[in-house]
Amino acid sequence: SVSSIVPESCLLIVVGLLVGGLIKGVGEKPPILKSDIFFLFLLPPIILDAGYFLPLRPFTENLGTILIFAVVGTLWNAFFLGGLMYAVCQLGGPGLNHIGLLANLLFGSIISAVDPVAVLAVFEEIHINELLHILVFGESLLNDAVTVVLYHLFEEFASFEQVTILDIILGFLSFFVVSLGGVLVGVIYGVIAAFTSRFTSHIRVIEPLFVFLYSYMAYLSAELFHLSGIMALIAAGVVMRPYVEANISHKSHTTIKYFLKMWSSVSETLIFIFLGVSTVAGHHYWNWTFVISTLFFCLIARVLGVLVLTWFINKFRIVKLTPKDQFIIAYGGLRGAIAFSLGYLLDYEHFDMRDMFLTAIITVIFFTVFVQGMTIRPLVDLLAVKKKQETKRSINEEIHTQFLDHLLTGIEDICGHYGHHHWKDKLNRFNKKYVKKCLIAGERSKEPQLIAFYHKMEMKQAIELVESGGIGKIPSAVSTVSIQNINPQTLPLERVLPALSKDKEEEIRKILRTNLQKTRQRLRSYNRHTLVADPYEEAWNQMLLRRQKARQLEQKMNNYLTVPAHRVDSPTMSRARIGSDPLAYEPKEDSENLPIITIDPASPQSPESVDLMSEEPKGCSGLPPSPEEDEEGLVMRVKEPSSPGTDDVFTPGTSDSPSNQRMLRCLSDPGPRPEPEEGEPFIPKGQ
Repeated sequence: SVSSIVPESCLLIVVGLLVGGLIKGVGEKPPILKSDIFFLFLLPPIILDAGYFLPLRPFTENLGTILIFAVVGTLWNAFFLGGLMYAVCQLGGPGLNHIGLLANLLFGSIISAVDPVAVLAVFEEIHINELLHILVFGESLLNDAVTVVLYHLFEEFASFEQVTILDIILGFLSFFVVSLGGVLVGVIYGVIAAFTSRFTSHIRVIEPLFVFLYSYMAYLSAELFHLSGIMALIAAGVVMRPYVEANISHKSHTTIKYFLKMWSSVSETLIFIFLGVSTVAGHHYWNWTFVISTLFFCLIARVLGVLVLTWFINKFRIVKLTPKDQFIIAYGGLRGAIAFSLGYLLDYEHFDMRDMFLTAIITVIFFTVFVQGMTIRPLVDLLAVKKKQETKRSINEEIHTQFLDHLLTGIEDICGHYGHHHWKDKLNRFNKKYVKKCLIAGERSKEPQLIAFYHKMEMKQAIELVESGGIGKIPSAVSTVSIQNINPQTLPLERVLPALSKDKEEEIRKILRTNLQKTRQRLRSYNRHTLVADPYEEAWNQMLLRRQKARQLEQKMNNYLTVPAHRVDSPTMSRARIGSDPLAYEPKEDSENLPIITIDPASPQSPESVDLMSEEPKGCSGLPPSPEEDEEGLVMRVKEPSSPGTDDVFTPGTSDSPSNQRMLRCLSDPGPRPEPEEGEPFIPKGQ
């Protein structure tokens, strides 16, 4: 019940305080956390664990934001805090007047850096979402370069009689040397570790040793040249992991995983306990003005830095950092044992106020770990900040994520915008084409690992089946047919699937993830002369040409065959004329037949909407006209819509018969009236 309220790091500090008080109570001198022990033995396991199992995708996607917080934010905190503390020392009375600007800037650089150990201890327990966790934790890892540079810079400047402009420029350039040099050292040792693991197939027992050995060598080599050992460890872990895991056995992978977790947990426990013990054992000089000002300005500098930097970062981010996120980032800036050890490293010769600095540093550490660490969990619940997903993503989600990555890479290629997807794809291609062949042994460097893994699982299952007695003792020379004859067995109704362990399941997921989604193949650039011909394209073009010719013919008929037909009298007028002069107005045979014009309702304004093929007299159908139709005059009927998939040009309709064609010609240009005895059509059949 206590651990759900108080973080583990706070409880360990309390245990250290009790142990230190008990040792001091019996008259002994409690041990103090020496900086050499901390930096050489206790810190590397925690950083290696964080770097080896670093979530690479969210880290690389937010690398720009992390770097801005780690570099610009730490510089802002150091100089803002150092300048204000110098002002406090000048106004604070006789006890603080002798502390100069360089000493205050050195103190600001020590206390300004966010501590990765404290962040890991607190953020692992509150299960914050991946974005916030990687922002705060990534900042705590990468600000080590800034802290190392500023610490050594101000320590060197303290021994100078006069600091020139050249010294400041060289100090600025040393930041790039320290950070990039540490990364380079880590990459070199990571490649050596991956190459060594290629040849360890016959000595599986010592495979984990190489991971620990080369990582520790990277840290020591970086510290030897005053480079960033933390960045060297992170780079070594990130570089070696994919190649080492492809070479080593599954048992070695499990050993590395659990040994690193145990080692980092032990180091973390010892660090916080030693912090408590050192608090009791150390020499302290309490100055209310200095300590309270340090605590207050630390909080103010953190909040202002996060607000200003987030306002700038959100101009370039797609996923904006909300005010809740900004509050958690500012509130999660915990200080820890790194600041204490750096303060402990100061010598009395140049910094006679070291005890006061250590007292202020311990006060800030206790405040951030106890107050902020204990209240961040209820604040996260109160603000309803998104929590971390406890369930793993399905393989379907992972494959679709990779598909979207390749889709975005293709879009960037088409647009000519070389963003991080483009360079990530280039790096993956270079890795697959050259690096994997050199650093991964045998068939594992090639793409299809799934089939080999399937054979391996089948072989293992067969061995387990034989060992469990599922099949009797079988002579090696007996074939499978004779086995069935000798020892017939009825198949079980349900196949019992072996339960997979979590590690085996994770291995299957990794292989499926890397094999089910192939990377895009390099295609030739677009060229209209090298396009593959479409087999259906020619037939489609022919059909379009026939349609176009038919429409042109129809338009010509409308344009040129414009001789008006003979006017047909209405039935009333015909009867009146017949009654007045039967001989002069003899009714014609087909005068009572009226044409029918079919209208397409889709586009009544278009001249092509009139179907001339349907203009036929009613008498042509062979039926006598009804009296209702006699009185209606011109009858306009809606054209029946064609069924989907039919071609209105090439599908023969009822109007394509020879008689309909004859009536069309007669309506457009009837010519001389044929005699009643002539039965020949105007257009002969067969044409």
